[in-house]
Amino acid sequence: MYVIGTAGHVDHGKSTLVRALTGIDPDRLQEEKERGMTIDLGFAWLTLPSGRELSIVDVPGHERFIKNMLAGVGGVDLAMLVVAADESVMPQTREHLAILDLLRVRRGLVALTKKELVDQDWLELVQADVEETLKGTTLEGAPVVPVSAVTRDGLDQLARTMDDLLDQTEPRPDLGRPRLAIDRSFTIAGFGTVVTGTLIDGRLRVGQEVELVLASQRCRIRGLQTHRRKMEEAVPGSRVAVNLSGVSHEEIARGEVLATPGWLKPTTAVDVHLRLIPNAPRPMPHNFPVTFHTGASETTARVRLLDRDRLEPGEWGWAQLHLDGPVAVVRGDYFVVRSTETTMGGGSVVDAHARRHRRRHAPTLERLTVMEEGSADEVLLKTLESLEPCDLEALAKRANLSPEQARVVVQESAQNGRLVLLGGDAAGPGSLLYTARGWSSLRSRAQKELAEYHRQYPLRRGIPKEELRSRLGLSSQVFPPALARMAEEQVLIEKGAALALSQHEVRLPPAQRARMEEYVRALEANPFSPPTENAPEPDLVNLLVEEGRVTRASEGVVFATSAYQEMVSRIVQHLREHGKITVGEVRDMFGASRKYALPLLEHMDQRHITRRVGDDRVLR
Repeated sequence: MYVIGTAGHVDHGKSTLVRALTGIDPDRLQEEKERGMTIDLGFAWLTLPSGRELSIVDVPGHERFIKNMLAGVGGVDLAMLVVAADESVMPQTREHLAILDLLRVRRGLVALTKKELVDQDWLELVQADVEETLKGTTLEGAPVVPVSAVTRDGLDQLARTMDDLLDQTEPRPDLGRPRLAIDRSFTIAGFGTVVTGTLIDGRLRVGQEVELVLASQRCRIRGLQTHRRKMEEAVPGSRVAVNLSGVSHEEIARGEVLATPGWLKPTTAVDVHLRLIPNAPRPMPHNFPVTFHTGASETTARVRLLDRDRLEPGEWGWAQLHLDGPVAVVRGDYFVVRSTETTMGGGSVVDAHARRHRRRHAPTLERLTVMEEGSADEVLLKTLESLEPCDLEALAKRANLSPEQARVVVQESAQNGRLVLLGGDAAGPGSLLYTARGWSSLRSRAQKELAEYHRQYPLRRGIPKEELRSRLGLSSQVFPPALARMAEEQVLIEKGAALALSQHEVRLPPAQRARMEEYVRALEANPFSPPTENAPEPDLVNLLVEEGRVTRASEGVVFATSAYQEMVSRIVQHLREHGKITVGEVRDMFGASRKYALPLLEHMDQRHITRRVGDDRVLR
């Protein structure tokens, strides 16, 4: 399915031509019919000589309704620039052509209307004027077809020319991520809410759950139509009417985007490559206010130039747009900016979720260049730099690549060492991705943190895992596979619940080792009532705990591990025989005081060996 959009000056016959081609009146508003002038978007369709169907979006030509024109021209595959033969090129002809050029509409034709009003010599002069006007734009060299909607002369040739252009036009790619820029929302009695737009990047199906992205509201598709025919599935590139359940049409404004839930997120800051049109009325300084148009949406914004202080007419520059309202866009989307009812320029979105940058920062400008002009693997790696770590799905969405294309690039980049996969050898759902540089940086930070911990606490076997996770700022999802990879690469070793550099060893002076041995002997000499005074320094006790020679029941009560295990064994045996035990019974069992019996039972509770029920303990 393909879509063609009209463009051109007011009263040059766009709507009349559409009616003559299709038999459908695109002017649907009563005011349009009374004034004889298109005010808002109109829609029709045409079966071409080849049998293929073509959707038509008819746009207003008057300068006061340029924003309505912009809402409809964003998703077209072909442009039909309409120029009246009796007037030739006019101001809105040039502005509409500039917009088509900014939106990179690369295929189109010119319908030279009202040929019945002029002679052949004049017609040839106008055609030459049009061809000269097209030079330097994306429509340079486009075919020019003289037509008359009144006599129908040239209409067949116009349809054949459309067919020829579509033969050279690639269908919209199916990235598996459908999105519909909504240009109309209304209600139909007995059906409810209906929205229309041009579907790109994926398919929609009846019964599917979808999301209004800007409103963050989920609803369901009750029905689909294309050219007033019911469909079970709508394909990329088609004009679609979607009947929605679970939402009122009054809640849906033009510019809203319909997508499958979760993948598309609104943004208020985008990095862009911006061009000022050659006949812009003035240069654009840093922080210049504009209106931003993309898809069917419009919002005010401020242009923050990144590589200069002002952009001259005809120049390209890097910029970040700070938007006053959220929009739903992806990398590669085209946009137009206007000021005081004048089209100033436009370009393409390079990063849809931009971070704030320093101006004139060479690495930032180099990254933006790669993001716009680089190969798929270069774009993916640059995107990963700003997201890492992330999974394949999130990376594909941000880079605006299909999942399969992203998977191939990730696998190749992992094989040549440009990125690192955590959690698996293949780029599967459970894998997390780092660039090689990002992973190297994380490894270095981990080594520094471990070395610093060993310096601060030389008598400890290592840092607790949770403390290292916190110091590195890693989520509980990322830390385990990162830890496993570092262990595999021998960056660190696991020592129970602690982590250490692989070369780290606790080296005790003879006097401290003797003090530890003396302490253990004292505990073993009074196994059930061990001394609580004159304990060695805490790090030495911790080391004994890590070595498994003692067990700390509480802050002040430490047992030799052999004694602790004996006590636990005897208590468990008692519980199996009698079902319950009290603190007093434990005290009497070991000839110890409550000072030792209570911490012992509480420690067994913490280990889920026993459970307290009133004053008793029972087995868990």
